[in-house]
Amino acid sequence: MEANKILFFSAKPYDKAFFTQHNAAYGFELDFLETHLGPHIVNAVDEGTFAVCVFVNDKLTAEVIEVLADKGVKVIALRCAGFNNVHLETAKRLGIRVCRVPAYSPEAVAEHAVAMLLTLNRKTHKAYNRVREQNFALTGLLGFNLHGKTVGVIGTGKIGRAFCKIMLGFGCKVVAYDLFEDSELSNLGVQYSTFEEVLKQADILSLHCPLTPDNKYLICQETLNLMKPGVTIINTSRGGLIHTSNTIEALKTGQIGYLGIDVYEQEDKLFFKDLSGMIIEDDTIQRLMSFPNVLVTGHQAFFTEEALSQIAETTLHNVQQLNKGEEPDPAVILI
Repeated sequence: MEANKILFFSAKPYDKAFFTQHNAAYGFELDFLETHLGPHIVNAVDEGTFAVCVFVNDKLTAEVIEVLADKGVKVIALRCAGFNNVHLETAKRLGIRVCRVPAYSPEAVAEHAVAMLLTLNRKTHKAYNRVREQNFALTGLLGFNLHGKTVGVIGTGKIGRAFCKIMLGFGCKVVAYDLFEDSELSNLGVQYSTFEEVLKQADILSLHCPLTPDNKYLICQETLNLMKPGVTIINTSRGGLIHTSNTIEALKTGQIGYLGIDVYEQEDKLFFKDLSGMIIEDDTIQRLMSFPNVLVTGHQAFFTEEALSQIAETTLHNVQQLNKGEEPDPAVILI
């Protein structure tokens, strides 16, 4: 009998809804667990499970993957683009295939980055609360025009490209750094430069690159010193791109004027959970949220109907192809 069970970890009600809907065309047996995948739960995986489907905060260490292999798991299906939480060498050694969703409505993430930028700048979140209390005063709500500002973009893949196009529409000068220049963006007016020059020129800096061992703490004391005083930084990529304690110091001195983060290095202990009735012991995130010029959202940049539909469809299609012994698109297969 062909194995067709997919076990989901870190599953939320919206995951169950979208995957169940799209599974009507595939016929897999789906099982959903709310807990994240890690050493504490991996032994609960049933033998005969063909694939585990995981998200950004699941921990697929070498130890975890070895247990999955012993259980007969053949596929690790990431329902996200990033894969820094998977020990790929162990998966390859044990013959487990790893696939991902390399692009799911890049506009969703790009638009959220712009929403964070506008919220911080025009202080619409503060205005909303004021007006509800019948306070219509404008003092403290002063912003600045985006038109004419220099926007630096680090990473011009699908999400970075979408973000660049939006900022060009605002009338911004867009400078970018990427290992591979995008000729379409260059033709539209994006100016590619060195990483250091982008940092020096940018009034606004937006990060759109994956997290790798080479770029961890891309934003740190050294690189912050290259930036204009009062720079605005937006990060919708991965929390590890930013050295948080260095960033807090830069906020205190005014080197950073505004900070918007949808990701956080220690987010696995916080994000995707309702902690409203609990004491959060993470002093760093509490310090960040205490700044009036910092906006934190809980890794929601991807969270649109279009993106969730594409994530479900692409993930199920990847697993189906691997189950049939076929090779998915090279962009989605990691090993």
